[in-house]
Amino acid sequence: MADGGRQRAFIGSFTAAGGPGIVTAGVDSAGALTVLGTLDDVPDPSYLALSPDGRTLYAVSEATRGAVAAYRVSGDHPEPAGPPVPVDGSGPTHLGLFDGHVLTANYGSGSVTAVPLRPDGTLARSASGVLRHTGAGPCTPRQQGPHAHQVQSDPSGRWAVSVDLGTDSVRVCTLTDGALALHRETALRPGSGPRHLAFHPDGTRAYVVNELSPSVTACRWDPADGLLTPLSEIPVLPGAPAGDAYPSGIAVSADGRFVWTATRGEDVLSVLAVEGETLRLVTTVPCGGHWPRALTAADGRLYVANERSGDVTWFAVDPATGIPRRGGSIDVPAASCVVLG
Repeated sequence: MADGGRQRAFIGSFTAAGGPGIVTAGVDSAGALTVLGTLDDVPDPSYLALSPDGRTLYAVSEATRGAVAAYRVSGDHPEPAGPPVPVDGSGPTHLGLFDGHVLTANYGSGSVTAVPLRPDGTLARSASGVLRHTGAGPCTPRQQGPHAHQVQSDPSGRWAVSVDLGTDSVRVCTLTDGALALHRETALRPGSGPRHLAFHPDGTRAYVVNELSPSVTACRWDPADGLLTPLSEIPVLPGAPAGDAYPSGIAVSADGRFVWTATRGEDVLSVLAVEGETLRLVTTVPCGGHWPRALTAADGRLYVANERSGDVTWFAVDPATGIPRRGGSIDVPAASCVVLG
């Protein structure tokens, strides 16, 4: 939450495709966005994360020589809090906070990097460890090697969980003295291409959206043992796609009753009802633009970063049905993610 109770949204974009960098937007009581300013000090800040206190913003730089950057959040314009730190990996697509570190998922190099945080939330000068994934999948050329696409803490805060599109697997890791270590690896269906994982609010279920197959894998999560168990795979489209169909983002409602996904190419949001340990596809609705790269749920609303149409669209969600209704949009060229704070 911003100073004086004013809420803000932070939007990442691809500068190499004409994006403005990091966009700050105001959020009104209806969830509508208004652009307040931009910052373009690092190339391709494609994914962002806020510290728990909302005072520091972190961004990947999705470049060949990947990096992570930190910003102080005050007023309407984030300010750089030190120089970017190399992650010793290429093409970081995602980052998360875990046990006093920023973790980055490096798609190009198929690895996860840990960068320590100082007590004030700024970044240490260098990474403390890199965990390199191994393996491949049957879908060439997308799975000729590992491609870490997401990393985050589990709800218990005990485990770091990374999703690898190239190896069709999810890795559960520990972090000791700045070094990441593999606890166990869970295999998903070969060729599914897992992209992102979202936990259920009860902390015992998780859902993995698959990019190479328009589906979600529903899983059981055991936080005591750090064990992810796949249970079923549910389609996110009502029939065979007419053309390209590459799911991207996934979000779970705060009450745990619904899961939403975004699918590029088909350019739709899918509504799935949570039924015990599985899901049921309810319907799909237009995403409000073209090529929805990321999906964020907050305060009974959805925010969609539509990369190729260059906009961020917001939706009000019917609490009874989970079905989103378009509210409006703002222009953000090459938009890639939305974070609210």
